[in-house]
Amino acid sequence: MSDGDAERAVEFTGPERVEVVPIDDPVPDPDEVVVEASVSAVSAGSELLAYRGELDPETVADEELSSLDGDLSYPLRYGYAVVGRVTAVGDAVDPSWRDRTVFAFNPHESRFAVSPDALRTVPDGIDPETATLFANAETAVTLTLDAAPRIGERVAVFGQGVVGLLTTALLARSGAETVVAVEPKDRRRELAAEFGADAVVDPSRYDGREGVVDAVRERAGDGVDLAVEVSGRPETLETAVETTRFDGRVIVGSWYGTKRADLGFGDHFHRGRVTVRSSQVTTIAPELRGRWDSERRRETAWRELRQLDADLDVADRLVTDRVPVVGAPTAYRRLADEAEPTLQVLFTY
Repeated sequence: MSDGDAERAVEFTGPERVEVVPIDDPVPDPDEVVVEASVSAVSAGSELLAYRGELDPETVADEELSSLDGDLSYPLRYGYAVVGRVTAVGDAVDPSWRDRTVFAFNPHESRFAVSPDALRTVPDGIDPETATLFANAETAVTLTLDAAPRIGERVAVFGQGVVGLLTTALLARSGAETVVAVEPKDRRRELAAEFGADAVVDPSRYDGREGVVDAVRERAGDGVDLAVEVSGRPETLETAVETTRFDGRVIVGSWYGTKRADLGFGDHFHRGRVTVRSSQVTTIAPELRGRWDSERRRETAWRELRQLDADLDVADRLVTDRVPVVGAPTAYRRLADEAEPTLQVLFTY
């Protein structure tokens, strides 16, 4: 194998340092398959935390994702949205796995060995680029389940990255009366309207929190019943709380890493009986576990992604950068630059 054909993986080696490193060509154990990646999606939220050095190195990697071992210290291979083709199967694996197009919760690697139990077969009719959005779609489904929007409610979604846009789309189809999208970037606000938001707010137009709060309340009829915070910015959480009505609820989907939220939980929070609750895709909410499990949620995510793609051509709208994996260092620099219009980065192999 020549250097040009060498297998590669993306590795975070320190704050704002990314390398594309050579890896051995994998050989499957009897109960494994080998996947050859065709494309993988960068998760702008968690992967930018890794890029910027904003992950607690002692945090244990998500135990639900078998490909992420140990803690989150450098050097770190991170990522969880690879789509590729099964090219080899172990002796104990059903040979029908060969040549399947699959989704893997795996770091950015050109080829890797994995148990078939850790793979999801990409349904017919969903192309590989759209399939890379599956993890984000599952997160949006989780946020919507945890938010439990009721018919006629007024909702605000803070942050219109990929997860925010998909969540906006699901909430807009939930029976909510009004969905307000809050986002400083022009193109993302345009997309929010295309994805179903009834109104948009540009927080950069206002000098302080009060102006943003007033703008959201004005568009939502004196406040929202439900706010979903997925901006990745800790300072946004207090704004979300202030926009909610009496007995309103705030669902926090952002992972802030080592960044801290400086919250002034004043009279509106206390007298207004506002509930702040976390949402995270690793687990199912306790009150849902009698009826929901991970498999049902994943089936729902595929179905919703297929429908959104039929309605909106989601990959065409969301993917802004397609980068050969060898260009990963430049791609992360571009993604971290707030002035850039980057939304969804895909690595190609």
